[in-house]
Amino acid sequence: MMTPLERAQKSAQAMWDNDSASQRVGMKLVEVGVGSAVLSMIIDDQHLNGHKICHGGYIFMLADSAFAFACNSYNQLAVAYQNSITYSAPGKKGDVLTAKAVEVSKSGRSGIYDVTITNQNDEALAHFRGHSRTIKGTHFTENEA
Repeated sequence: MMTPLERAQKSAQAMWDNDSASQRVGMKLVEVGVGSAVLSMIIDDQHLNGHKICHGGYIFMLADSAFAFACNSYNQLAVAYQNSITYSAPGKKGDVLTAKAVEVSKSGRSGIYDVTITNQNDEALAHFRGHSRTIKGTHFTENEA
């Protein structure tokens, strides 16, 4: 019988193997748990906007990816149906961003997840809230035996 943590890790690996978007921008899957996930990314030239700070879209994308791994940790396909973000400080070239997603609520097909994005000094750059909805399907087939 698979433990909840093993299920979360196997679901994350199945997702990561197909997640070219997160990988192409330099994200790393650091950790996954039941209803939680941690991803990181180093801000490079490709992530900078016209103000020479990290484009908010990349910060949102990092948060959204952490949210996705957290809400998909039950081997049940889950998608976002509403997300919001509040930026509190800029990201700068060379910063190591970490997005930590935690489950706030899960009931029926709906889930709510909070993601905090920090830099290497543990300063919060943004706060994200994601709402998920499960859909038909799984990441892998589980044996019932």
